Amino acid sequence: MKTLGLVSNQPPRHRYKKAEQPHIGIPNLLDRQFDVDAPNKVWAGDITYIWTGRCWAYLAVVLDMFSRKPVGWALSPTPDSELTRKALTMAFESRGEPKGVMFHSDQGCQYTSLAFRQQLWRYQMVQSMRRRGNCWDNAPMERFFRSLKTEWIPGTGYASFEEAKHGITDYVIGYYSQFRPHTHNDGLAPNEAEKQYWIDYKTVAKKT
Repeated sequence: MKTLGLVSNQPPRHRYKKAEQPHIGIPNLLDRQFDVDAPNKVWAGDITYIWTGRCWAYLAVVLDMFSRKPVGWALSPTPDSELTRKALTMAFESRGEPKGVMFHSDQGCQYTSLAFRQQLWRYQMVQSMRRRGNCWDNAPMERFFRSLKTEWIPGTGYASFEEAKHGITDYVIGYYSQFRPHTHNDGLAPNEAEKQYWIDYKTVAKKT
């Protein structure tokens, strides 16, 4: 490659910075009970990293466990609690400010910070956390990020932060929510699964 003047176009290897604040003890209330019978009962959150030309960007997503629909997300150059708070705010506002939702995540400092826990308290949510070092405790989030990176994001990442933001928004709002079939939803896309739930809910309500 050196002789031919070729340069590798692969993004550099990512490394997380070590957390500087201690983790707190929050129980794993969800306990891998991923099958939820209604929207806005259990949400899950997580963060992943994406190459944006010159630096890494960090994507925080909130999924509704009923349909696996992404209901909140945020992208930032910094993986801090402000990022996760923005994603949670989007989810809370876009879903009509539901009360009593369980929010499940890993034990990252972005979710254990005082600012994030205070926001959960203001939104009247119950916090649940997976066991340390056990990714299966938040498997739906891991699956969503795998789908995003293998189905949508270019192999070399995006050329810029703005390109990443537009591309991810198109995936979350467009392809994934509206069209992508999901085995959890018996082959329905998340939007269609929720639409069918509300149709069935109104039918039952009329009969009773």
